[in-house]
Amino acid sequence: MTTLVGLVANPLAGRDIRRITAGASLVPNHEKSAIVSRLLAGLAAAGVDTVRYLPDRAGVVRAALDGTRTSLTTEPLAMHATGRVEDSTEAARLLARDGAAVIVTLGGDGTNRAVAAGCGEVPLIAVSTGTNNVFPTMVDGTVAGLAAGLVATGRVGGDAVRRTKRVEVAGDFALIDAASCRDRFVGARAIWDPQKVQALVLARAEPWSVGLSAIGGALCPVTTDDPCGLWVELGNGGRVVSVPVAPGLVLPVPVRRWRRLDLEEPVPLGEGPGTIALDGERELGVDGATAAKVTRTGPWLVDIRETLRRGSADD
Repeated sequence: MTTLVGLVANPLAGRDIRRITAGASLVPNHEKSAIVSRLLAGLAAAGVDTVRYLPDRAGVVRAALDGTRTSLTTEPLAMHATGRVEDSTEAARLLARDGAAVIVTLGGDGTNRAVAAGCGEVPLIAVSTGTNNVFPTMVDGTVAGLAAGLVATGRVGGDAVRRTKRVEVAGDFALIDAASCRDRFVGARAIWDPQKVQALVLARAEPWSVGLSAIGGALCPVTTDDPCGLWVELGNGGRVVSVPVAPGLVLPVPVRRWRRLDLEEPVPLGEGPGTIALDGERELGVDGATAAKVTRTGPWLVDIRETLRRGSADD
């Protein structure tokens, strides 16, 4: 029986305006290709047969395969890549249709949000190559490939693969944070100035994160496993927290009030007119108040460390 693993490597991950306004580092495409090469080695060692991948226009995967000898059958997905975020969603949809056991992503929160829109019930292994990398994990490609193989071949599962949360708002969703912004237009999309933010609804809020969710992490930490979310209203009259709102950019943020949210509890997300940023990027224009809620309906995510721990124990 063929064991199929999907691969979505986003060549545009980590290339937004925060490269100029903050100190975020760049993961160039040749390094992404090197990560893919190591990933393929891990997958082959774990007994995976076939890898199907997004045929990105920059040739990230193609460069990794050039001159590489592998026992894997590697196949580009039958799709026309446009260089837009929709490529990741379409690739995930095709991989779910084809019966992929796992999808490995290379990107940041935005890439994984796009993949989550198309992957259905297929679990993700998310390798960090973006700007704000709250959802993905900073891990060597070899290790990610081994973990993906353990799950894909059925040797590890159960609690090592967990359903994540998400923030649902205005018919769309964010994996980490939804922010009500005063900007009337989407513009450069990426949001890094907290003075433009009215309120946040967070699925995760961890003190070690970078981005808007770090504001919540400084107030009331919420992990991916906690059965709750967090609502934060920015403004004077409460307290001030200093947080890394972007890589290398630590700013004082005035917070008026905040509270934990039960799952499925709707809460107003700021007042319009303005825009809604999803996982750090302005996506939606709104004219008035918009409700948001945190649900346990995010994508399945492989815990890489737990998977490898269980794999070693089984050996």
